Amino acid sequence: MKRLIRFAADHLVVFIFIIITFAAIPISGLSLTSITQEIVTRIGRNCFLVFSLILPIMAGMGINFGMVLGAMAGQIGLIFAVDWNIIGVPGLIFASLIAVPIAALLGWIAGIILNKARGREMVTGYILGFFMDGFYQFVVLYLMGSLIPVHSLNITLSRGYGIRNTLTLDSVRQSLDRLIPLRIGTISFPIANYLVITLLCLFIIWFRRTKLGQDMRAIGQDQSVSHAAGIPVDRTRIIAIMISTVLASIGQIIFLQNMGNIATYNAHKQTGFFAAAAILVGGASVSKASIQNVFIGTVLLHLMYIVVPRAGTNLFGSAMIGEYFRDAFSYAVIALALALHAWRKRAQADNARENLRGEAASG
Repeated sequence: MKRLIRFAADHLVVFIFIIITFAAIPISGLSLTSITQEIVTRIGRNCFLVFSLILPIMAGMGINFGMVLGAMAGQIGLIFAVDWNIIGVPGLIFASLIAVPIAALLGWIAGIILNKARGREMVTGYILGFFMDGFYQFVVLYLMGSLIPVHSLNITLSRGYGIRNTLTLDSVRQSLDRLIPLRIGTISFPIANYLVITLLCLFIIWFRRTKLGQDMRAIGQDQSVSHAAGIPVDRTRIIAIMISTVLASIGQIIFLQNMGNIATYNAHKQTGFFAAAAILVGGASVSKASIQNVFIGTVLLHLMYIVVPRAGTNLFGSAMIGEYFRDAFSYAVIALALALHAWRKRAQADNARENLRGEAASG
């Protein structure tokens, strides 16, 4: 009975989302084919971003809301790819070559800051994202076209410097999605996206078995013991954030090439929130996450995003009501997951104290 209660508590968020989404599917009126096509597309578009959260969680740093720094780097890379008019997959590779070193530098800075805020990494990363957003907008709005050369007048503001609010990515639009086309019936599969995600899964599996990966896992379990064992705790935590930020930059490039445009000043802002919601919906916590959590969470979260707004429209006659439901459920799942994590942590501490008292009494 205790095992059943514990299993239900560990997967409460998953059960809630399954109930909500499956109740909304018949009300939405959407066909199974259209829902399947949307899910297939969104898995290829969003999974890479969600995977970038695994290593910081493994290292005991919680959810890396600072991954928006990587998203900013990815957008800068895409801006240069559009400016240089590099077409197709080479344009995505060029954008990645620009984005990765920027993301690594930002990740290194973020790692140093988060080490200073040990125990408060998530809220610090969230605020750090807001701070760096101001710097990003300064670069894109004032430096690009003035100090940083920009050749294309089509992407600059009329004053001659600064990037337009919205950029179309015609040169790289869905170039990865269409690289290896596969169509089964009426459903198109972005095979190249899935291959990239598979390579990332293999990398994470391999990385966990390396010395560095084992060090991260040890640090995630107990930093004091890891330090006593000679593991460079601060350095390892910085590396975890750097890898996460680099993966987020590549994930943002994959995401935006599928969307086909960039909201230059806003596209990155909710990246960390949506990725965090997805991995928490999949059953992960701020201290434990796995590959299956990413896939389950991405499917469930985006299934809700597909069917709940339409169900709200059909029930209440207003599309905005559906959007409100979607946002409310998304924020609620993060709050619930964090509350459950705090509850489990307190319960474990209480059990540990009870065991110590029992051992002292028997002694």
